Amino acid sequence: MVPHMPHLLVTNDDGVHAPGLAALAAALRPLGRVTVLAPERNWSASGHVKTLHKPLRVHDTQLADGSPALACTGAPSDAVALALLGLLDLPVDLVVSGINPHANLGHDVTYSGTVTAAMEACIFGVPGVAVSTEHTQAIGYEPAAAMAAKVAAWVLDHGLPAGLLLNVNIPALPAGAIRGIKLTRQGQRVYRDALVTRQDPRGRPYYWIGGEDPSGLEDPGTDFAALAAGWVSITPLHLDLTADWAAAALAGLVGPHPAA
Repeated sequence: MVPHMPHLLVTNDDGVHAPGLAALAAALRPLGRVTVLAPERNWSASGHVKTLHKPLRVHDTQLADGSPALACTGAPSDAVALALLGLLDLPVDLVVSGINPHANLGHDVTYSGTVTAAMEACIFGVPGVAVSTEHTQAIGYEPAAAMAAKVAAWVLDHGLPAGLLLNVNIPALPAGAIRGIKLTRQGQRVYRDALVTRQDPRGRPYYWIGGEDPSGLEDPGTDFAALAAGWVSITPLHLDLTADWAAAALAGLVGPHPAA
């Protein structure tokens, strides 16, 4: 019997020509068949998008390293949906999204197209892994790509519980300086957004969401703390957002209500 060759779908939110995507695809190819299907433009901070009001198109293109890929007109989650709904000729065993050139920590996961592409995989019952790093030219993407391949190989061998995805953040360090992997929880992101108001040539106001770069609280056990200390952070996420712990606080709201 011929052994099953895993089929990996690779996508991102920075666009199909982003160098992090090419580095990720190259690192994953030894694990099986790799198909790249990514947005044709940048969708950073797009969140979980599903395009229903207009057609989606897919065309052949090349990655930054010249290898073949598919590009779509939709968002990262659209790319995953297209692939898993039957666009590809083989079932997908694992979806890996990245490599994002900035960390996706704490509340970032609700904004991140990188992470929500992996969420879309979960909706279809396929394991999903999102990969991010704080990219620098001096380090490049290769250490992060090698670590992503290690995580992907483990997931292919062991699987993930249904509805679970992994949010992987890798420090911008040479491979030999990365201390290892820690299982983490979401930390507290501190945003410093500010509203910038300007006027166009006709005197009408327009707006930018600006401000300083966000930071985070490096509490023990969090993704922020692990990354700051030189560890790879893996935060397991699931799509059930129910706050079970809130039942006591809401006890006075629920129950039969007599007619007025």
